[in-house]
Amino acid sequence: MPYVNKKRPYKKEYVQQQGRGELPDRMERQRARRAYDKKGIDRTGKDIDHKVLLSKGGSNADGTRLVPPSVNRARNGHKKTK
Repeated sequence: MPYVNKKRPYKKEYVQQQGRGELPDRMERQRARRAYDKKGIDRTGKDIDHKVLLSKGGSNADGTRLVPPSVNRARNGHKKTK
């Protein structure tokens, strides 16, 4: 746990995320999570898969589905880890 004895630098992390362009994609993922939570769907142990990948210009409006993590990560080009 890296921030046990000191405060987490949220402002610095935010600036770094903006610099990397992470915030729009992160917000899209949060919207998808909130939509499932609002419907009362249990997403424990599942990943939210965007039918059109966020990195390819997709959004929540394009549709999402719950899939096992191994399926989502294989589809998105992630390497499997043991």
